[in-house]
Amino acid sequence: MRVGFIGLGTMGGSMALNLIRGGHQLTVNDIRREMADRHLAAGAKWADTPRDVAQASDVVFTSLPGPKEMEQVALGDAGLFAGMRQDTVYFDLTTNDPALVRRVHAQFATRGIHVLDAPVSGGPKGAASRKLALWVGGDEKIFTREKAALDAIGDQPYYVGPIGSGSVAKLVHNCTGYVLQTALAEVFTMGVKAGVDPLAIFKAVRQGALGRRRTFDGLVDQFLPGTFDPPAFALRLAKKDVTLATALGREVGVPMRLANLALEELTEALNRGWGDRDSRVAMLLQEERAGVEIRLPPAEVRAALSEGGD
Repeated sequence: MRVGFIGLGTMGGSMALNLIRGGHQLTVNDIRREMADRHLAAGAKWADTPRDVAQASDVVFTSLPGPKEMEQVALGDAGLFAGMRQDTVYFDLTTNDPALVRRVHAQFATRGIHVLDAPVSGGPKGAASRKLALWVGGDEKIFTREKAALDAIGDQPYYVGPIGSGSVAKLVHNCTGYVLQTALAEVFTMGVKAGVDPLAIFKAVRQGALGRRRTFDGLVDQFLPGTFDPPAFALRLAKKDVTLATALGREVGVPMRLANLALEELTEALNRGWGDRDSRVAMLLQEERAGVEIRLPPAEVRAALSEGGD
């Protein structure tokens, strides 16, 4: 397959090399030509502009810092739109703005060019080893047709839904990670300042229910199916636990911003009369604020969990 790749940084450089190893004919471009040295040595060809990459390729990938750079590469004077032909395919691997992705998709569609968003997760090590998830939004038939190229980049390409869906999934994933990062910093500083060795805390909490479970697997039993009765752990008990944690934070002089926010949520849910329901019932408050209702058949949720693998 004739493949173009633009953006040869930490992630993109490794993904582009994997396309070469997968047997594809690669044409590359980056704002710094020296970033392409190892690709050229491996048999890739250089193109001076994104338009030149497009003219030489049937499928083009971009891996760029953000929306501004992607828009320029896609729609600039010497951009992809100026060089791609009907029925060619553009996969954007950038963590991007879904609204921009949809706008680019609509413009390229006027010339019969397929655009799919395909942000990746796995970090630099995953990009080098091909242990990457790719979350793809766009035409499912095109996803299936071009899956061989995706398979050369990552071991878990997954079709999420219509254009922009991959970008939404990536933002959910990444934002969750940084919220959890902030929470972990908060509670670990509380534990250490309360006199416990940080390694001892780390080893202890990894043995707990939360430590043994994948982050998003916690949505399966209650939140996704909307089932909060009978409780696995009652809301009134959860409120008690978080009250004790915030009190300990005050005692040792550690700010507990997220914990206090969680306590407010649990208290509001308790005031609704939900004290004997499962503690995750407090998540319904956010559903109300967002104006959405999430109710999936339990069998579908279980099936999705079993498909997840390791």
